[in-house]
Amino acid sequence: MKALIPAAALLLAAAAPAPDPAALKATITTLVGFGTRHTLSTTTDPAHGIGAARTWASGRLTAIGAACGNCLAIETIGDRFTGARAPDGVRVEDVLAVQRGSDPTRVVIVQGHIDSRVSDSANATSDAPGANDDASGVAVVLEAARLLSREKFAATIVYAVLSGEEQGLWGGQLLARTAKERGWQVAAVLNNDIVGNTHGIGGEHVDDTVRVFSEGVRAAADADGIKTTRGIGSEDDSPSRALAKAVARVAAETHGLKVFAVRRPDRFQRGGDHLPFLDAGFPAVRITEATENYDRQHQDLRIENGRRYGDTIDGVDFPYLARVAALNIATLRELATAPAAPAGVTIAGAVSDDTTVAWAPVPGATAYRIRWRRADGTAMWTDAKDVPGTATSAVLPHVNIDDHFFGVAALGGGAESIVTFAGVVPRPPPGATR
Repeated sequence: MKALIPAAALLLAAAAPAPDPAALKATITTLVGFGTRHTLSTTTDPAHGIGAARTWASGRLTAIGAACGNCLAIETIGDRFTGARAPDGVRVEDVLAVQRGSDPTRVVIVQGHIDSRVSDSANATSDAPGANDDASGVAVVLEAARLLSREKFAATIVYAVLSGEEQGLWGGQLLARTAKERGWQVAAVLNNDIVGNTHGIGGEHVDDTVRVFSEGVRAAADADGIKTTRGIGSEDDSPSRALAKAVARVAAETHGLKVFAVRRPDRFQRGGDHLPFLDAGFPAVRITEATENYDRQHQDLRIENGRRYGDTIDGVDFPYLARVAALNIATLRELATAPAAPAGVTIAGAVSDDTTVAWAPVPGATAYRIRWRRADGTAMWTDAKDVPGTATSAVLPHVNIDDHFFGVAALGGGAESIVTFAGVVPRPPPGATR
């Protein structure tokens, strides 16, 4: 049975206005205007360096909050970090805007990093525009705050502008640690990093697709967790992989960008600020443009043999960036509206032609969506059955437990939660047929 309600499409019909390419361009133009935003650059110059950039971002979020009746709580968190790219240490600060939901502990995060760099990671003075890496991600965060702050949600949304990414993912570490300390139940982290370019270094032009990277086997899993993952076949259904599938589903339902779901945590030999969240056990994905131009990443501004280098604003495709922002906003809207994902999802039905799926009740759920797919096919869910919110189990006749994977999502407010994989199969009693 196919899913009955395209939840994201219903939400889109009553959504706030679409992201504004002009607003995105204004944000990136301002950030580029600070010269460099290197993490080790000046924090005292009011018009230059990362200190001025962070102050501006905080002020912009404050203005957005004022427009919605002070619905955003603005704060700056910080700590000192030392590493190979900052041997003398540096204070790293993240600017946060918290939109409190009816459930203040269930949190969804959208983030980008404000710091930039050139070829030499220690060069804190040369111009480093960072228009695409990652002023584009910051622009998505601010545009999401501008539009979503007009609405009310069940979950709390955190809009995060991070620092220290280029020195060691320190802003991500700081926020992940803060989330742990505050007891946030982080349902999703959308990390936007390099999201505005459509012209690849090989000359290709891709403006209809975005990549979403997610881990399979969990970085935070212990030996027993890894053993369980292998035993039940859930390598492609970790919480982060489920989040990536939710992003892809929202994209399909809203007729936005196509999602190229990459089944690894990040690009080879590179990383982003979602990785500290994975280490902390939180669901997190990296959102990145479909084709990268490496001449425009981590490069001194120069022309060599007629070839231009440097991350300048002319390399940003603003209509495309607006579509990336729209996908973030639609995903955030859905996950912040939906109830929490079900817990304790189990399946039973060994040596049977039917499968029974069971789960713990979710507060606020008006219905549940049981999803399943063949075990030898696509990683995306292909079949679904909706049951009332009073149900905590359902039988799927003639759906063999050995030949399928199963999961359950909670429905409410016209939205669907992330799918929880049916990850606990009760062992057969002693003497039963194996």
